[in-house]
Amino acid sequence: MADALHFEFVSPERVLFSGDVDQVDLPGIEGDMGILAGHAPLVTVLRPGIVTIYRGSAREPVVVTGGFAEVGPAGLTVLADRAVARESFDLATLSAEIKDAEEDIADAKDEAERDKLARHLAQLKALQDALGAAAPAGH
Repeated sequence: MADALHFEFVSPERVLFSGDVDQVDLPGIEGDMGILAGHAPLVTVLRPGIVTIYRGSAREPVVVTGGFAEVGPAGLTVLADRAVARESFDLATLSAEIKDAEEDIADAKDEAERDKLARHLAQLKALQDALGAAAPAGH
């Protein structure tokens, strides 16, 4: 594979992927980004969203709930808080998490805590929107 990017994708449970890819798209905390071979070094926090792995004509979307990504001389490493294949992700669980976050915000007495919870809620809703937009055809 010419100009291959070495990619390590790890969750707390296991190594999800280790090998060469063409490109990986990440939901960075400051915006979406595409990583190709030769990318400048960087470290970023991941927000809840979809990591998309490109290998040849294959495109594999994986839902992450957060984590970190690092690009270095050896390639790209993603350490995900939780990662689930898009087709296996349970939207009902996400809806329940959003409802819980809304209740937590309503119950919060401290303004700083309420702001933190509101940011988390916004990320969960953005993930829900991304999943709705990224639904496979026919679903």
